[in-house]
Amino acid sequence: MEDRKTGKNTKKWICMAAAVGIALFLTGLLAGERTRMVQAKVAKTQESLAEEVFRFHVLGNSDRRKDQEVKLKVRDAVIDYMKRDMGEWEDLSDGEDAAKAEATKRWAKTHLRKIEDTANQVLEEEGYSYRAKAEVTTCYFPDKRYGDVLFPEGEYEALRIKLGKAKGRNWWCVLYPNLCFMNSTCAVVEEDGKKVLKEALTAEEYEMVTAASDFKIKWFFFGGKEKDEKIHGGNQK
Repeated sequence: MEDRKTGKNTKKWICMAAAVGIALFLTGLLAGERTRMVQAKVAKTQESLAEEVFRFHVLGNSDRRKDQEVKLKVRDAVIDYMKRDMGEWEDLSDGEDAAKAEATKRWAKTHLRKIEDTANQVLEEEGYSYRAKAEVTTCYFPDKRYGDVLFPEGEYEALRIKLGKAKGRNWWCVLYPNLCFMNSTCAVVEEDGKKVLKEALTAEEYEMVTAASDFKIKWFFFGGKEKDEKIHGGNQK
């Protein structure tokens, strides 16, 4: 009788262990599938975001202190030139945000020589023998934090200035929407900058750059519906 009871208990524990194992296995499969879904969603949203923004990128000749210092002087001179030549940002282009973004890119492409001249003037005045090369190109950016705003890794179109060998630390900001003009150090995105982003990006794009962790958690647990609407003043059209 005792052996029969022991045998039943053993089978019971085996069944329980098997059930737990199966549950853990299924949970792992579900978690893996959810993780892949979130990764795909983030990648898709980043690709959409990349079409909405135009970045500004300055690469220093090297990591030597003087090369890094002149990099920032070049940055300031070029931003000052862009402010003067572009005029008031609101008058750059009429129409939708996409048209304004394209107008910014066109301006950059047609002013590369002047941008180089502005950068080279700084280099000459500071006594550097190397020169600047300006280009509009699509290149890979790792995750870049802009205060409490995070632009995810991926391919972005950018106005890029390479100084000399361009082997040093780089500086970057967002030229469209016009965050460069609001804070040249680009250490943080202030409230005015967030408002500009909110008006230019879709709901999901804005959520991803301002609340990346919450964005991923929400999509992991709840998924969501596609949202292609622009945000204007916090209200979706």
